[in-house]
Amino acid sequence: MTGNQNGIDMAPESRGPKHKKDMTRRKVVVAGVGAVAAVAAGGAVVATASAGTTGGTKATPAGSTTASAGEECYRLTSETTEGPYYIDADKIRQDITEDKEGIPFTLRIKVIDSESCAPLRNAAVDIWHCDALGLYSGYESFSEGGGTAPTDAPSGTPSGAPSGEPPSGGGGGGGHEEPTSDTRYLRGTWKTDKKGFVTFRTVFPGWYRGRCVHVHTKVHVNGEWTEAGYEGGTTCHTGQFFFDEEAVLASAEVEPYSTSTTERTTLDEDTIYDGSGTQGGLLKLKYRKNDIAQGVTGTITVGVDPDATNTGTDG
Repeated sequence: MTGNQNGIDMAPESRGPKHKKDMTRRKVVVAGVGAVAAVAAGGAVVATASAGTTGGTKATPAGSTTASAGEECYRLTSETTEGPYYIDADKIRQDITEDKEGIPFTLRIKVIDSESCAPLRNAAVDIWHCDALGLYSGYESFSEGGGTAPTDAPSGTPSGAPSGEPPSGGGGGGGHEEPTSDTRYLRGTWKTDKKGFVTFRTVFPGWYRGRCVHVHTKVHVNGEWTEAGYEGGTTCHTGQFFFDEEAVLASAEVEPYSTSTTERTTLDEDTIYDGSGTQGGLLKLKYRKNDIAQGVTGTITVGVDPDATNTGTDG
């Protein structure tokens, strides 16, 4: 994360042997309240979401090492490409919904050192994702979404197709793209508490051509929280969170998801998800089986190497 509000990084998407690389100075403006209360976030949605169905597979333990509380240590969570739609954390906030419609979604993340199982406190966690119809804020002209036709559209006109061509990879790969608008919905950064938890309030993501339903994330460590936001440090993890097919199919029955005309890529067809369950970013989901519209809670433990640098942009 940097002081550049656009967070532009034109480097290729992956690198060979890992090595440390100091990040460009990160300085962002705090939006909303400055007090950290991550664990308390999303109470309304959590209260209405019940264990009607779940998704996700528990990660394979890394070994016999356990934390002091008896928690199993997890293997390193899979690193993925940053994708072309990252904007460097210009919104320090837990509620990233703004005015976007969709199924309420509470995302609760625990970040730990994958070797020691110790929680990483005061780490900066970014998330960003598309809206219910597959559009990314800042990139509406690039995103491939679907929706209902405008009221003045001629009969037979394809509906919901934004102008412009999406970058190669449909948001999963390719170089970074310059933002084309000032919108910043469904993007935010917050810090982990002393137990390594951070919670975001948002909406259940939709889908777009070439990718399954997912949420992007980054974890930054060794920086400093100031009145201006978060500065310095390194990016130790760049990944994506995924949703099981049962939940996605249920969401597709609810407006505005049901108005999408975009062909959907399934989890098994996706080129980014590596099929390794929680280790690969698959969320554990809770919601009312027959009423997903009431809200969904997603949880995951993310195992990182705090001494590594994984920006998702190097090749």
